[in-house]
Amino acid sequence: MSGSLQSRVLRGPAATLAGNPFEQPSRGCLITHDDALIIIEDGRIAAFGPYAELNDTLPEGVAVEHYPGHLLVPGFIDAHVHYPQMQVIGAFGTQLLEWLETYTFPAEMSFADAGHAGRVAHLFLRELLRAGTTTAMVYCTMHPQSVDAFFTEAARFDARMIAGKVLMDRHAPAGLLDTAQRGYDESLALIERWHGRGRALYCVTPRFAPTSTDAQLDAAGALLKTRDGLFLQTHLCENLAEIEWVRDLFPARASYLDVYAHAGLVGPRSMFGHGIHLHEGDFCTCHQAGAALAHCPTSNLFLGSGLFRLFEAVDPRRPVKVALGTDVGGGTSLSQLQTLNEAYKVAAMVGHKLDAVQGFYLATLGGARALGLEDRIGRLAPGMEADICVLDPKATPLMAFRAGYCASMEELLFLLMTLGDDRAVRATYVAGRPVYDRDRSGDPFRPAHGEEQP
Repeated sequence: MSGSLQSRVLRGPAATLAGNPFEQPSRGCLITHDDALIIIEDGRIAAFGPYAELNDTLPEGVAVEHYPGHLLVPGFIDAHVHYPQMQVIGAFGTQLLEWLETYTFPAEMSFADAGHAGRVAHLFLRELLRAGTTTAMVYCTMHPQSVDAFFTEAARFDARMIAGKVLMDRHAPAGLLDTAQRGYDESLALIERWHGRGRALYCVTPRFAPTSTDAQLDAAGALLKTRDGLFLQTHLCENLAEIEWVRDLFPARASYLDVYAHAGLVGPRSMFGHGIHLHEGDFCTCHQAGAALAHCPTSNLFLGSGLFRLFEAVDPRRPVKVALGTDVGGGTSLSQLQTLNEAYKVAAMVGHKLDAVQGFYLATLGGARALGLEDRIGRLAPGMEADICVLDPKATPLMAFRAGYCASMEELLFLLMTLGDDRAVRATYVAGRPVYDRDRSGDPFRPAHGEEQP
């Protein structure tokens, strides 16, 4: 991890997850301290526990950063988001396939300009941090410079980010198409440049089956074998018309997921966006392969795609790993608190109640497990990377009033996930550094390695 050895100490109420609340009672999965200390050494958590127990172990000469009345939680994890779609978030009135043609593809064409890519990456990283998100799995465009711009900006904050160049060799505008070979070559060069550099991790990224030929999907599978620890991200069963299209394009395959499986793309670091219309056989395949699904409720509702069956996906008899995704720009917010608000409603509409512990699990430890990064991120514990979000349950007058009637930590967490948004994020720490502080005068952002305006 970059940066010199440094110590930092945070104090305040804290909450983190230690187990899976979809497989055991929620209360037993939640660790809380009314007054906690987090001792950080060189970007990692060295100690975490009650203030009364750790106060005598504080590093000499290190000031305590105290957040009374707030809540220290692990940084949020966004498992599915498109940074080039920032400029079309909130665009009116289409479903998935028309959305791509009308809004997404024209927006992505502009990333041929490296300067534009840099400006959008600059905004995107800061908006993630404003929302308390410290790790994201990110779609760039087919332009290598879009990947360079994203990882360059992430490196300024020393952020644990996963991203990749989109692969498309058909059914898109000519300016957005590569070929199977060009996509492979450009991706491999990006892998060599970025994967494992600092906290950057690379993700092989075919957009979705209809925009890649068999040859390109096979090339994506070959890319996954070139380095250890590479990720795979794509879309799966988001929209009924999309599924019919895949059936027409790949008549020899048993299902949409089987298209990816045939190319070697279904494995323990594979993240499939949406998965709304999966059947039981697909859930079983994901379970057996260790593949994960990204639940993107604001996007699914905004585009009218359908209701994700979260509790069927995580069925303990053959659980599938599920993370939470904002899916901007089809999604309407980069805030995981707002995303959890919609996830609760989607679950309710299909007959389940998503409690606050389950919600925060999806956004933290569950997301880390879905990515295979639970040894690094997703919880407050010794040895973990010190990515921390400081939440303010009294960020608005209404929240402050309602918080006065919360009788438990679970109620306070539920308040945050139903009424909270980026205003409820007081501060964000990345690798132990305070890179965002809502109440800092002037620019609230402080990159780890200095500011460079694009």
